[in-house]
Amino acid sequence: MTERLNGSQFNAMVVNGAAAIELHKNEVNELNVFPVPDGDTGTNMSLTMANGAAECRKKNAESLTAAADAAASGLLRGARGNSGVILSLLFRGFAKAMKEKQEANPAEFAAALNAGVETAYKAVMKPAEGTILTVSRLAAAAAVEMGDTAPDIESVLVRALEAGNEALADTINLNPVLKKAGVIDSGGKGYLYILDGMLKALQGETIEVVSDGEEEAREKAEFADFNTEDITFTYCTEFIVSRENDKDPDLLRRFLDGIGDSIVVVDDEEIIKTHVHTNEPGNVLTEALTYGSFVTVKIENMKQQHTTKVLEQTEPAASKSAEPEKHYGMVSVCAGDGMSEIFRNLGVDAIVTGGQTMNPSTEDILKQVESIPAETVFVLPNNKNIIMAAQQCIPLTEKKVVVIPTGTVPQGITAAITFDETADDEANTEAMTEAASMVHTAQVTYAARDSEFDGKSIKAGEYLSLLDGALCANAGDLQEVLQATLTKISGLDPELVSVYYGSDVDET
Repeated sequence: MTERLNGSQFNAMVVNGAAAIELHKNEVNELNVFPVPDGDTGTNMSLTMANGAAECRKKNAESLTAAADAAASGLLRGARGNSGVILSLLFRGFAKAMKEKQEANPAEFAAALNAGVETAYKAVMKPAEGTILTVSRLAAAAAVEMGDTAPDIESVLVRALEAGNEALADTINLNPVLKKAGVIDSGGKGYLYILDGMLKALQGETIEVVSDGEEEAREKAEFADFNTEDITFTYCTEFIVSRENDKDPDLLRRFLDGIGDSIVVVDDEEIIKTHVHTNEPGNVLTEALTYGSFVTVKIENMKQQHTTKVLEQTEPAASKSAEPEKHYGMVSVCAGDGMSEIFRNLGVDAIVTGGQTMNPSTEDILKQVESIPAETVFVLPNNKNIIMAAQQCIPLTEKKVVVIPTGTVPQGITAAITFDETADDEANTEAMTEAASMVHTAQVTYAARDSEFDGKSIKAGEYLSLLDGALCANAGDLQEVLQATLTKISGLDPELVSVYYGSDVDET
């Protein structure tokens, strides 16, 4: 039993929590209430937690305050979607409550859970009940209630999970959208999987995520995954010698095989080119001279290189913010070369690839903000589920970041058109926000699965349309859906209609 929680234990809890949500992410995705291909809550929470877990592994902090800070920092920068951002806020508030604490007792741990909830509620403009916020709030309240009398941290988490599961079951009654769909909240469910994984870590159970064999390759290696001590041979030794006698290069290969590995010996009539990893570079070079004189020689200390790479990846990166050369810049989130070209033609400086079902992280958006040599950067999220992640960039940069709450790509295009380089920040913010709010967006797609929504039965594979995010029409016949959608649109008496179509759709 854990009477006092330290940094090493908290690191293990975060890693186990990340494994738990990764294991159950598809189940959480399936709880997303609308039948379009938008089941990404589990994926967003998993990617967010994975970033926090990676930071905990890198820092490997022993004090609780340092471990909590590492997790919060990783989650914040990796936050994706509303669920991921709220999750990062829960950990950020927890970290603030653990400032300057080497360890925490049950009451302090429970209070920190509650501090996380308070941080999340403060950051969300209009907190909706029947969501992850409700589940985390009631779970934390139950934890605080028993914190003073709890004998250990495990007891606090067990009570939090009990209350959290009760709250989760009730989300269907608190949220009208969930009630229509007949499901519980996906974000709340994901949060409880994470808490359960954290509890299991304290109970000595490590959650293993079994690869399905289709794991994507990383964009770059994590050098901290390997210990410097695991490098058997220290020196990468490369050279070219000119062939000045008839001595057989095979003898050199055999010599190198006795004192190194990763051996490559290539010879022709004029030179011998050699590569070897060894602890005896001097002996290698002495032997090489018996074949002729050196053309080139290079020796590198691989242990030193590895240590440098680990430090580069684990130390906080120095700010690479572009120095301001102009007052304004713009970042837009969108998917596809066509949309990117439209935004660039409208004066947008940087594009973040993402949108429905592929929400970029706060770090993804921040990188583009920092890359623009401007004092003030406007960000167009163009998706309701990306707005919060964009807003988390504001305190992470010295630039002034203004997030225009565009919920769709057409709203983002209108906001970009409205931007006036001669106006001040406030005037632009007001004008762009107002212009975007006047845009209605209709989307035609297909149902990903069978569903009942708002009294309508929807079958997998059916065409369906959404108007400003609400179900407009659904049917097996595309023309029927289009006609119903056009009728609804004409009722709005639009001044201008723009049509955008994807790569799998022709102009007709």
